[in-house]
Amino acid sequence: MNTPSRSHRIPGRPTRLAVLAVAVVLLAAGCSAFGGDDGSGGSDGAGGAGGMKVALIAHGGEGDAFWDLVRKGAEAAAAKDGIDLTFASDADQAGQARLMRDAVRDGVDGIAVTLAKPQAMKGPVGEARAAGIPVVGLNSGIDAWKPAGLLEYFGQDESVAGRAVGEKLNDLEARHTLCVVHERGNVALEARCAGVRKTFAGKTDNLYVDGTDMRAVAGILTARLRQDPSIDEVVTLGAQYALTAVDAVREADSKAGVATFDLDKDLVDAVRDGTVRFAVDQQPYLQGYLAVDALWLYRTNGNISGGGVAPVLTGPAFVTRSNVASVAKFAAEGTR
Repeated sequence: MNTPSRSHRIPGRPTRLAVLAVAVVLLAAGCSAFGGDDGSGGSDGAGGAGGMKVALIAHGGEGDAFWDLVRKGAEAAAAKDGIDLTFASDADQAGQARLMRDAVRDGVDGIAVTLAKPQAMKGPVGEARAAGIPVVGLNSGIDAWKPAGLLEYFGQDESVAGRAVGEKLNDLEARHTLCVVHERGNVALEARCAGVRKTFAGKTDNLYVDGTDMRAVAGILTARLRQDPSIDEVVTLGAQYALTAVDAVREADSKAGVATFDLDKDLVDAVRDGTVRFAVDQQPYLQGYLAVDALWLYRTNGNISGGGVAPVLTGPAFVTRSNVASVAKFAAEGTR
């Protein structure tokens, strides 16, 4: 299912009046997200307000709070470094590929990209490299970034995170876990459930749902819990799905607990009151920040985090009832 793409132009902080004047002229001219109104780009790579243009191309859907955190982190790095940042996102793999090709045609100075479906992004990544544009990865594609030729990667090792969740479920003495996958074919989500299955001593089943239709997610999950009362733990792969799972458990009159990957301000309250057992925080704000800052460091000083050999891990960090107070303030501010 195609999800409308998002594109946000975030100008960096200019450091000289002359540059500020150029930025104002460009704004008045009504520039598109990538280059001129005709979509052909035409940039010489000099960039916008801070002399450098960076595009972050993600696979998130419209209205997903997780990607708002990634964007906020990217914005903070762009403001610090004086970068003219474009954030664009499309949940459809073909749409994401088009967004990246647009960035290449615009002649940006660097691209940060998620590789949720690596094969679909292989061509656009190759085109960026052929154009001499440095590309870093974030969030999804920890097993694909090096073969794809990306400089660096920032994110969570989803297999490691999944195995850690499996161990936590063992500590809770769960017997039958339902792992709810909200996007079929997303390598990161599949790795999470596979990791749970590797360490969890009980039975693990995957339940595939269309994450863009929350009402359908609730209905399918409720029906499954009614059908199989042996399920005593539901693991969701996104914060908003955890809250839906809590409602489904209640509707099905199930005794299952709920745990989740990812965190947002609403989920903090659910962990605090025990409605959700725990959350795995991969720190999306940090992923966006590091990816954009890394491109600035590479362009200005030739730095490569991890030496281009190892990923820079941002998780997993477990948020439980015992430590949720330490992240509540930042979640309320929209940075965790």
